[in-house]
Amino acid sequence: MIDLYTWGTPNGRKVSIALEEMGLDYTVHPINIGQDDQFSPEFLAISPNNKIPAIKDGEQTVFESGAVLMYLARKSGKFLAPEGSAEYWQTMEWLMWQMGGYGPMLGQAHHFLQFNPGLSEYAEKRYHAEAQRLSGVLNKQLGGSRYLAGDELSIADFAIWPWTSRFDFQRLDLNDYSNVKRWYLELAKRPGFIKGYDQPSSGNSIPMPEGET
Repeated sequence: MIDLYTWGTPNGRKVSIALEEMGLDYTVHPINIGQDDQFSPEFLAISPNNKIPAIKDGEQTVFESGAVLMYLARKSGKFLAPEGSAEYWQTMEWLMWQMGGYGPMLGQAHHFLQFNPGLSEYAEKRYHAEAQRLSGVLNKQLGGSRYLAGDELSIADFAIWPWTSRFDFQRLDLNDYSNVKRWYLELAKRPGFIKGYDQPSSGNSIPMPEGET
């Protein structure tokens, strides 16, 4: 049984979606970041950077969402092509793209556009433009393949999709990115995504683009 320490954020949802899709048994431990649970000594022993998500699997602890996804893929034998294959490296490329750019830049967009509007016109324009640029990169990739790393679903999709789900925070219309919208809606219908999105609380439905239900 895997212990998952998480909250309802894009980074947290990456791992709960992965666990659901991989069919791994897990127990959820909510870490309420609004109440500073992430700074507790118990959580810091698992995640020294005081960030969710993190897991504990027996005596093994893993923090940082990208590392957790890689660990779970190897444990389950699912959603990661054989090491050294072209598909493996394509998955790694898009996983690193999310960790190095898509997540951090969209996080800044959320900070200024959603939570602190009017604080800095410069920052709002900068991060909105970057959200648009990155969405264009994603749209181009998905125009040539069903998923991020080809025709098979991978941990790269698990990493990127939850950030895309906050398109409203980014002031983006997925109707402007037809390939992203197609991919987003396909994954939004999967039971593992639906249940994984709704962790650790209950009643959170997946956001839908305008005109979709």
